[in-house]
Amino acid sequence: MSSEPAFLDNSGTSSPQFCSDPPTPATELDDIIEHELPASEDSDDNKEYILVIGGLGFIGSHTSLELLKSGYNIVIVDNLSNSFRDVFDRVLLAAKLYCSRAGTRCPKAELCCADYRDPEAMKTLLTKHTTDNATPRRSKISGVIHFAAYKEVADSIKHPLKYYQNNVQGLIELIALLDEHNIKSFIFSSSASVYGTLSSRGIYSRLREEDCVHEQESYFDPAAGVHLDAQQGCTGITNPYGRSKFFAEAILADVCKSDPSWTVLALRYFNPIGCDPSGLLGEDPREAASNLFPAAVRVLTGRAPELSIYGTDWDTTDGTAVRDFIHVSDLARGHGAALAAAQDGRIRGTFRTFNLGTGSGHSVDEVVRTLEEVTQRGIPTRAVGRRDGDVGSCVAMADRAVVELGWKTERSLRDACVDLWNYLSLERL
Repeated sequence: MSSEPAFLDNSGTSSPQFCSDPPTPATELDDIIEHELPASEDSDDNKEYILVIGGLGFIGSHTSLELLKSGYNIVIVDNLSNSFRDVFDRVLLAAKLYCSRAGTRCPKAELCCADYRDPEAMKTLLTKHTTDNATPRRSKISGVIHFAAYKEVADSIKHPLKYYQNNVQGLIELIALLDEHNIKSFIFSSSASVYGTLSSRGIYSRLREEDCVHEQESYFDPAAGVHLDAQQGCTGITNPYGRSKFFAEAILADVCKSDPSWTVLALRYFNPIGCDPSGLLGEDPREAASNLFPAAVRVLTGRAPELSIYGTDWDTTDGTAVRDFIHVSDLARGHGAALAAAQDGRIRGTFRTFNLGTGSGHSVDEVVRTLEEVTQRGIPTRAVGRRDGDVGSCVAMADRAVVELGWKTERSLRDACVDLWNYLSLERL
């Protein structure tokens, strides 16, 4: 059923019917910031916007903040199915605090509480951001970053159609709508899960973008000192979530091949952790996430008695699974770098994939020990069996992003643990 989209912005005018969740009380937010921030001036109405779909989730909210810090006006679309309305307030506070310290004007941010799969709501939104005084009419939305996918591996195994309907069918409908409005700069939230069982080639093996391609290509392998052919396809994807990301990438690659006016970057995430150093943003989904850091948080905050370790017999140094853990703020900056590269025409071809990771792995046991050191609290653990869809090791080769996007990670595993504990100390404990 279509519904009238609800809009909210940071211009100082709002109405409670716009969103289902009430704003965070000002007194609670005043406890977080040290001084009152001046209200920012509205940005030029003719300035372009970036549309951030799913922009109140964990990665989406941090990316929204980084975009504001970089001077972009943004429009966030989120249906609040796995996020909260007050995250919008927190993104704005963090952005205003940054701009106040930098002596710059805070860009404009708007929130549309709607499902991105609601065609009427999305058409209304896109029409609202189309210029009437230009011929032909031009959208003020210059780029789109898409985060609104379901992402729980175990849930995807139980409910595959749910994932294909939202992650694949929803993407097709969105791309068709954007095409109608001539919005063709698109940053796609993909995943290292597209590499499937290639992740387990060994703890010293890193995954390169050419390990999963959508058309045959050649590349130079510096380790072997030779040019190799990358074969189209993927190897041993272990769950419907990963397949939905692979299918989505393939669809986007086909769209770009058929219409070279598109520019699409698919960013393959590894394991985002931590939170913004301000302590204003963190990972706080409505539904309990099964990945390591949220599970550890439930133990640290007393909501769970122990942390389950899924497999202690992997082919790794300590038997626990190895992952490439990337600070979420570094990941968010990667989206800004990708957006800038796309808009500046610095991308090879019209469709390009990029790994966003640190290039090094940490075991689950190592992460737990680092969290214990930072928090000065013990985290009881219990070894349990491996989960369906898991792999033993998954580490990125991130050289392409460094060379072509001018991006690299800056924060360590310990930094992520410190920032997480800061957020929990301010918000939860």
